[in-house]
Amino acid sequence: MSDRAIDHFLPACLSRSADLDWVPSRRPGTSSKLLHVMDGDAGFVELLRLEPGTRMPLHRHTGAVHAYNLSGYRELCTGERIGPGDYVYEPPGNTDWWRAVGDEAMVALVIVFGSVEFLGPGGEVLRTVSAADMRAESAPQAL
Repeated sequence: MSDRAIDHFLPACLSRSADLDWVPSRRPGTSSKLLHVMDGDAGFVELLRLEPGTRMPLHRHTGAVHAYNLSGYRELCTGERIGPGDYVYEPPGNTDWWRAVGDEAMVALVIVFGSVEFLGPGGEVLRTVSAADMRAESAPQAL
């Protein structure tokens, strides 16, 4: 490979997750490490942790979501149990809730495109979480 080809590589964005603190969310038992915010508020990448018994409330995704379970277990509203090494794809518009089950915290690498809309019992949007919101909640650690 010539030196000229190397000149065209884009710089990498490195995030050492071990150096980041878990940032508690508004929901007790839930915390995250923001690893990356996509350009133009297009989405974000996080390590998401829920303590055993914690429920992720009813929510809808405006974009696609990719989630890879690293440790612990979660049970989807459909009854499916997701464990270490399992991958879940959620298409844009997917609406669901789930909870951490078992004796250890559930940790997943989550890639969120768009934003997350937390919903009330009638389907009304109670709160929207965007990449910009995640960056503000995690500052000054976020990249």
